[in-house]
Amino acid sequence: MRIIGLDYGTKTVGVAVSDALGLTAQGVETITRKEENKLRQTLARIEAIIEEYELIAQYQVEEIVLGLPKNMNNTLGERAEACKDFADKLERRTGIPVVMWDERLSTVSAEHVLIESGVRRENRKAVIDKIAACVILQSYLDYIANNNEGEQ
Repeated sequence: MRIIGLDYGTKTVGVAVSDALGLTAQGVETITRKEENKLRQTLARIEAIIEEYELIAQYQVEEIVLGLPKNMNNTLGERAEACKDFADKLERRTGIPVVMWDERLSTVSAEHVLIESGVRRENRKAVIDKIAACVILQSYLDYIANNNEGEQ
């Protein structure tokens, strides 16, 4: 089983995928689009990534984790509503359940990872969304692992 993690932004979507055991998240790519509301190609690319992993790795993608950008006071704003709309479209298109996951500070965490890794400021923008998708997916995988420990 594999899980896809997404960091949905106004013009980009960071994509990460879990390993087959569901332990670690690896960055795949950053999908860009010219306009925020032009989602057809973005959805098609996500669908193609899912199909590639199912064909090449022969592991079914069973879930999509989409970062939900909550406000720091735990309320949902305009970006969160846009993410929910995107989740609905993604689930209809792929037939795979989409889990909304709190992504507060995921981009900040991704920025820290890149700084600590010595990535130059001008090069960070190209990969920050992919790293943020990894942070979102990894926190979800850790949550699953911690909550399933007593079931074994």
